[in-house]
Amino acid sequence: MDFKHDILPLKNIIFRTALRIVLNREEAEDIVQDTLVKLWERRDELEKVENLEAFALTMARNLSIDRKEKLENQNISFDDEVHDLPDEGRSGSDSQIMREETRGFIANIINALPEKQRTILQLRDIEGKSYKEIADTLSISESDVKVTLFRARNELKEKILQKKSLFL
Repeated sequence: MDFKHDILPLKNIIFRTALRIVLNREEAEDIVQDTLVKLWERRDELEKVENLEAFALTMARNLSIDRKEKLENQNISFDDEVHDLPDEGRSGSDSQIMREETRGFIANIINALPEKQRTILQLRDIEGKSYKEIADTLSISESDVKVTLFRARNELKEKILQKKSLFL
């Protein structure tokens, strides 16, 4: 196994998974680093691992959950930079501002979901993972993945429809 070829390409998905759990960019970066260090330390054992990506994501997920508990469950948006800008400092047209507001609104809904729903939504709808890959990564059944994803999507849909009805 070549660490540079097999493990390092996973750093982006590890980051996105960690970010979905801890909701803090700096913490997610630390988790990526910790995960890569742990994988490096166990590099001799990794030949025996059947699904390296699932193994790495499970490790990152566990580290993320531990880190989140240590942070006392802070709920910080995964996209603080956009929210920190004052309205008059934003450049661009009205449509760009609308896209940013919509993106922030959806990000807030996703961030408010339970951790399991956020993670499954991230892995399925953003990362494009199969139900089986998600089930293996999270050590749950495929039917549990489907039910949880259904609930997460319904929650998103409900919140979006509520917002939409305010403007009609």
